[in-house]
Amino acid sequence: MTGIRLTAPAPGWSIDADVVVVGSGVAGLTTALRCAAAGLATVVVTKARLDDGSTRWAQGGIAAALGEGDTPEQHLDDTLVAGAGLCDEAAVRTLVTEGPDAVRRLIGTGAHFDTTDSGDIALTREGGHHRRRIAHAGGDATGAEISRALVEAVREAALHTVENALVLDLLTDAEGRTAGVTLHVMGEGQHDGVGAVRAPAVVLATGGMGQVFSATTNPAVSTGDGVALGLRAGAEVSDLEFVQFHPTVLFLGAGSEGQQPLVSEAVRGEGAHLVDASGTRFMVGQHELAELAPRDIVAKAITRQMALHGTEHMYLDARHFGAEMWEQRFPTILAACRAHGIDPITEPIPVAPAAHYASGGIRTDLRGRTTVPGLYACGEVACTGVHGANRLASNSLLEGLVFAERIAADIVEERPGAGPAEAGDHRPPSPLIAPEARSTIQRIMTRGAGVLRSAKSLATAADELEALHNSAALAVAADEPKVAVPGVEAWEVTNLLLVSRVLVAAARQREETRGCHWREDRPERDDENWRRHLVVRLTPERLPVLRRTETEAFGPVRPAQAPDCAAAPPTHPADVTEEP
Repeated sequence: MTGIRLTAPAPGWSIDADVVVVGSGVAGLTTALRCAAAGLATVVVTKARLDDGSTRWAQGGIAAALGEGDTPEQHLDDTLVAGAGLCDEAAVRTLVTEGPDAVRRLIGTGAHFDTTDSGDIALTREGGHHRRRIAHAGGDATGAEISRALVEAVREAALHTVENALVLDLLTDAEGRTAGVTLHVMGEGQHDGVGAVRAPAVVLATGGMGQVFSATTNPAVSTGDGVALGLRAGAEVSDLEFVQFHPTVLFLGAGSEGQQPLVSEAVRGEGAHLVDASGTRFMVGQHELAELAPRDIVAKAITRQMALHGTEHMYLDARHFGAEMWEQRFPTILAACRAHGIDPITEPIPVAPAAHYASGGIRTDLRGRTTVPGLYACGEVACTGVHGANRLASNSLLEGLVFAERIAADIVEERPGAGPAEAGDHRPPSPLIAPEARSTIQRIMTRGAGVLRSAKSLATAADELEALHNSAALAVAADEPKVAVPGVEAWEVTNLLLVSRVLVAAARQREETRGCHWREDRPERDDENWRRHLVVRLTPERLPVLRRTETEAFGPVRPAQAPDCAAAPPTHPADVTEEP
């Protein structure tokens, strides 16, 4: 354990359970439903409402080998190619072989996917896929339909849910085993303020951390809370440097910040073209799949064209679809474009890359177990080894579904036990970061660790982030009156700063270009030295420790102190490195 926690009041109320699931997307709700069905007392904690997670924003669909002629082996091959040599093959094989039946069970739960005239599931293509294997719902509202079905199932099962609750820290027993979580409930309800859910099994399904950047497709709740909690609890994280920037996000103008409307990859899957201002296609000849190349390749191509032409966006041209196809196949995107003054039926859509998905996260094994006994992670907050250096389109919903079922099976089988949480919390609190630093952190990350990175940009970002980190610590030490006070905004920004520091430390160590990690000063992929995973943990001094695995295999998930990785040389005073 690190001995680190957020500065927060002591819990004023508590709930007892067998398992607490934090998050209400496809991963969290699937885990909760399976655990409850097995008779476990299950509590679901979610930061907003049950249907407000990242899942509802997923437009494209869910990938699985469901079509005639398609096979899990072909799905595996496409996933490995997209992952740029860093996918864990065992994890990918688990995903693609268990995926089709998991989707069928999701349909059995009540999710309705679009069908063909013959009644089969309608399938489309997205970037990196050589077959039509993307199941979708409501045209481009797949996530919303999956969320609807799962939320209804949760309510029908009368699961205990705590909405509008920000998770704070992990509770542990005297042996260091998971004993629950502390959380803060915002607004009205049975509980308010800081409380605790005491349970021997905790499942983190908190989603991503896109809000560390100025522009993202992620909702406002995606502030990296789960990864930050895991780091403070002593869990290992891996591959955090691989942040996928979705290539086609609706460009809303220079300086636009926060959540931006996504223009699904499925639009390109149906035949839309990427063009410059003159209408010239630029993906032809750059990759065999042209506009359907893996996302990192398309994002880089768009960024290069923007630099070449001195513009802030390119265009996605789908005027040839016609009004009927737009209205039936992509009604959500059509409405979003028109809400911002763009009519894709008559004009090209201005697009630019924006932060979209974290391929890395809390390191888990094939049963979702982390390096902290009793703590599980699933969905975007986790790093199972499936995505490698770049997630294949529409594999995220499938990963959440498949590994949620595996976590539930493990909890039911193991029936983990724990002693009572340690009386009182004697861990020194981590200094809080003032809420007004949020936009500063986002600008630092966008400039220094965005689509284009270099040793210089990352060094500048590291220095600026460390200055914020050190300033907060000094303010507390000096008992200054302007010290940030506990509250949702301060807790979120403190989490943002922590995950930003770790992401930048990892990006500085990886001196190559691979997948969605693009180093301008190291433009080539270096398999000899860097076909490896970077594994990070936090020291009690709140400094990141980075280790490099010996091969591309994900390796066993065991206590962070185990010497299963080779040390990577430090590149910055803030990058503490574990001895081999």
